[in-house]
Amino acid sequence: MKSLFRRRRIFWTLVVLAAICLMIRVWSGDDGGVSYDWQWRRALRQLGVFREGHFQPGPLLEGLALTLRIVGASLVLAVCMGLASAVLRVAPSAVGRLLSLLYVGTVRNTPLLMQLFAVYFVAAPILGLSPFWAAVLALSAFEGAYMAEIFRAGIEGVPRRQWDAAYSLGMPPYMAFVWVALPQALRRVLPPLVGQTVSLIKDSALVSAVALPDLTMRAQAAIADTFLSLELWSMVAAIYLLLTLAVSLPARWLEGRLAWD
Repeated sequence: MKSLFRRRRIFWTLVVLAAICLMIRVWSGDDGGVSYDWQWRRALRQLGVFREGHFQPGPLLEGLALTLRIVGASLVLAVCMGLASAVLRVAPSAVGRLLSLLYVGTVRNTPLLMQLFAVYFVAAPILGLSPFWAAVLALSAFEGAYMAEIFRAGIEGVPRRQWDAAYSLGMPPYMAFVWVALPQALRRVLPPLVGQTVSLIKDSALVSAVALPDLTMRAQAAIADTFLSLELWSMVAAIYLLLTLAVSLPARWLEGRLAWD
């Protein structure tokens, strides 16, 4: 196990060094024979500028703030929807299992963009939702369907003897689930949940299709003004990469700690 963690650290160190070398080469203007005039200084102004001693956020940072709000709200709601659907899936009620199966099967087998349009143009006017909450609801329902299967696999993976031990102590089924089965299931489902969170961060870029000024839409508007397509899209890709690494790397550390425990 230690050698595996050591190899992972070496791998990520090499990836970071390669990325730094590539950034230095591009910044220095060494384009390898490609006749393109990189204008990083103009592009960086889209992140923000200092005026009169104060930092003024640019359109990319403003879009990033909205993206983070969408991802945070969607993640909380997706976890709740996924866990509720997983509980219904393993419940003794036939109606609950049917509802969970219909939800998961319908959402997982239709494109996210179509669901986003359906919520934005159909459900949002009926429910009186703002564009922000319409996007959050669509993303939450989509990611929650995948999380439901993750939670279900984790719950069903808890050995039967753990349930029997809880019942022997006089716990009712709901207490056995909350205090015995669920903590063990969470340890099992942490890696796939992190992967689904990374998918949520990347899928959030689709909210620009319903005119929400997130990071992607702000970048499109900035490109239309400056014509710095390569620079700005490279910056947006780097920002999304940093967001996903900020989620996956701490989760890998936590996964290793749980494995040792």
